[in-house]
Amino acid sequence: MSTMKTTRWRAMATIAIRMMMHDKLKMIGILVGVVFAVLLTNQNAGTFLGLLAKNTMILDNSGADLWILPPGTMQLQPGKTIPDATLMQARVTPGVAWADPILFGGATVSLPGGGSEQVSLIGTRGPLFHGGPWNVVAGSKEALSRPDTMIFEDSEREKLGGLNLGSVREVNGHKIVVGGFTWGLLPFGPSYAFASFDLARELLHTDADRINFVLVRLAPGADAHRVRDDLRARVPDAKVMTSGEFRSCLINFVLTRTPIGTTMGAAALFGLLVGFIIVALTMFSAVVDNIREFGTLKAIGATTFDLAKILLVQSVIYAAFGSLIGLTVVSQVASAIRSPKMGMVLPPWLFGVTSLLMVVLCIVASSLSLIRLRKLEPAMVFR
Repeated sequence: MSTMKTTRWRAMATIAIRMMMHDKLKMIGILVGVVFAVLLTNQNAGTFLGLLAKNTMILDNSGADLWILPPGTMQLQPGKTIPDATLMQARVTPGVAWADPILFGGATVSLPGGGSEQVSLIGTRGPLFHGGPWNVVAGSKEALSRPDTMIFEDSEREKLGGLNLGSVREVNGHKIVVGGFTWGLLPFGPSYAFASFDLARELLHTDADRINFVLVRLAPGADAHRVRDDLRARVPDAKVMTSGEFRSCLINFVLTRTPIGTTMGAAALFGLLVGFIIVALTMFSAVVDNIREFGTLKAIGATTFDLAKILLVQSVIYAAFGSLIGLTVVSQVASAIRSPKMGMVLPPWLFGVTSLLMVVLCIVASSLSLIRLRKLEPAMVFR
């Protein structure tokens, strides 16, 4: 019985492929629908993930397992501070390998020709400079150890008055020297610029006993939740979160407090809808054009389930080849448009989800054609 079922499946698959190859224009039309859905869906999903990455880039590159934040913090932003004593409490907590502070605030860069531009200034403590800079493409982060030296974003060099290594600028009324450049550190607001902790405190006019955030790295084998709970008891006036919890908080903020999620989600759904309509109409048209062939199959003993196998095989083939073409194209597009201001993030899991989604889309579209085949009378081939 198993051999008979396998043989029947093989026969239906062979018929399905021959039907597809018989009408190449219809086949191309269906593939275009799948490719369009893959392109638009991945383009919007990749852009959305890229925007999320801009919100979490400090978190992703800090090396911290835990964050100590001002109460009520929903995103990384300047303004609120916590006592410097919080840092001391973190450093003496069991299970903590290291804890370092961060200063974060807005700064104004005076331009040589007049006017000014804003940057988001991050102050980190040497010699390791946990919390940044990263993606350094000119100079090195060790340059921050030199007096009155800062690192800026490479893509903002012209905007900041034609910066070069060694250029002198006035930041918040203080003369500084450019010691390096980063690439891609552009959040939604002004670009990130980095200074040593002490220089940042001077530029931001932050009180000597206040800081913005504390980064905490766990010792090997330490339990993150246990250390988190211990820190919460030690610093009740601050907010302590694991990196995973903070990431979820940042993503939730973007999805619920900004239009990004709604806009990108609607565009992705539109792409799926248009692709579905194209595939459904083309597959239905192909069934109608081959209605006598399907009737002949029924007349010689094929069941409706056998015809469903034909449509299923075609759906999987269309989804596989359409996804392959679409994902190849979207990968090339992502590479071509890659820039520090806009980048598409296309993780492997997104490709897997897309391929599975296309299989479902094609199967659902083909099921509409199956409704027509269920009502097909074998006798029509003799009329």
